[in-house]
Amino acid sequence: MHITDPSLKSVADKFLAGERLDFKDAMALYRTPDLNGLGLLAHKERLRRHGKKTFFIRNQHLNYSNVCKNRCLFCAYARDAGDEGAYTFNEEDVRSQLSANRMESVREIHIVGGLNPCLGFDYFEKLLNLVTELQPEATIKAFTAVEIDYLSGITGLSVEKVVERLKAAGLAMMPGGGAEVLNDRIHKALFPKKINKDRWLEIIETVHSQGIPTNATMLYGHIETLGERVEHLLQLRKLQDRTKGFSAFIPLAFHSANTRLSHLPPTAALDDLRTIAVARLVLDNFDHIKAYWVMLGEKLAQTALYFGADDMDGTIVEERITHTAGASSPKGMTRKGLESLIRRADLFPVERDSFYGEISGGSHGEV
Repeated sequence: MHITDPSLKSVADKFLAGERLDFKDAMALYRTPDLNGLGLLAHKERLRRHGKKTFFIRNQHLNYSNVCKNRCLFCAYARDAGDEGAYTFNEEDVRSQLSANRMESVREIHIVGGLNPCLGFDYFEKLLNLVTELQPEATIKAFTAVEIDYLSGITGLSVEKVVERLKAAGLAMMPGGGAEVLNDRIHKALFPKKINKDRWLEIIETVHSQGIPTNATMLYGHIETLGERVEHLLQLRKLQDRTKGFSAFIPLAFHSANTRLSHLPPTAALDDLRTIAVARLVLDNFDHIKAYWVMLGEKLAQTALYFGADDMDGTIVEERITHTAGASSPKGMTRKGLESLIRRADLFPVERDSFYGEISGGSHGEV
């Protein structure tokens, strides 16, 4: 492996010897001018874990409401009730969204939305029951820690009881949103009405203890420092040591269009690749790193598969939140489209379920 930066070489030697990287090491990874060397190191680890397999899932996003009381500065999606464009799905809307003749069959329904003060807990139980009725073969991955906290608040129930009732209604997994960057400064500046880092970590730990796996995310490319990114990763790693409940880590590149941070430029491709590579090397107890094609775009997502990522996420059908903030990627993709994207990157597509069980392609190691 050809590495030109002595600082990166030192970290690489440590990593390849099986030693866990610390804050200083992670900062050296972020600061190295040798992007190729960093990518090679991360790709070596990706190949060790998964070979040329690249995972994807047939999934659909269901964003039940964009009405939200938090109104975070980085969000282009949220509306107040009564605003133009504000919506909340009723039963007929959900049936229409999940109508089988409008899409490919899916294995996962991904459900998130705003904190709509008009919705009681029964809405969410009925929503899960309805999705289970309409898509009985699909895994329901629903609600962020922020939504769980909201449901606990409006019901007076503990997080444990909220999760228990949602599980009974069909919840099997949770996404990793709402963490943004786990840092008090950023929380105060950008999303003061949303739960803070300690509450997010507390809820996720409780959810894991209830047998519900989750993903983890980091929204980067706004006002955070590199040190704050690293602290975020280390907090996730520490929690994963305790719970082993995270399925994958998903770096989310910030899109500023139509937000109150619209003056900020988009993330640079080199930063996107560097962030994925750093995550692969620092998060040694996470088996999967996603290249979320919706936020990265198709070509950069392909490149990210050589910087440590092993998963392209899924078909999605219709993504709303990032596209409201100016994403130029397609709103959805077919299974064949995803497989082609992966094959054209000279990698092998493997369809998976929500828990990384291999559905097809898993017996092959080469393209």
